[in-house]
Amino acid sequence: RQVHEVQSYMGHLETSDRESVHLVENEIQARIDNIFSNLERLEILSSKEPPNKRQNAKLRVDQLKYDVQHLQTALRNFQHRRYVREQQERQREELLARTFTANDSDTTIPIDETLQYNESLQNAHRGMDDLIGSGTNILQGLRDQRVTLKGTHKKILDVANMLGLSNTVMRLIEKRAFQDKYFMMGGMVVTCVIMFLVVQYLT
Repeated sequence: RQVHEVQSYMGHLETSDRESVHLVENEIQARIDNIFSNLERLEILSSKEPPNKRQNAKLRVDQLKYDVQHLQTALRNFQHRRYVREQQERQREELLARTFTANDSDTTIPIDETLQYNESLQNAHRGMDDLIGSGTNILQGLRDQRVTLKGTHKKILDVANMLGLSNTVMRLIEKRAFQDKYFMMGGMVVTCVIMFLVVQYLT
């Protein structure tokens, strides 16, 4: 439920204005921190589950942790994009507000600063491309981890079924050993009676 609430708040980030976006980011970060705190307690509780439920509980906690880490990464990516966008807007406003002065009847234009601004924009674009590539790799890694966890879960269920069959076989063996013990004791008693009768009547 808390993860779904954070996802809902993430949808409000793109539509929030400049004044309220910081409040939404702080609210999302506080909720993510709270979820991480709850996950730490869930890990402790999952280790106290019965052996037949412990692995499944741990897998569910790990899946929640991966989902929350994905949300944390998405929040950081949005904050980075917002920072780059605000920095570009400030530089654009500074450039538009700049006044040109005459010097010896020649108009001087700050070409160097314009080139520097253009270079900074190109660097920002390259940074965004790298960030998008990193996000894509993270998503692919999460998908691979989900597939791995599903495979592990299936193997654990197979092992659990096998253990159930092994327990049935062990119970049958114990029952057979218990019956053989009584057969052996009965045979010993009968043998002793026969030996006693033989000795009694033949001597």
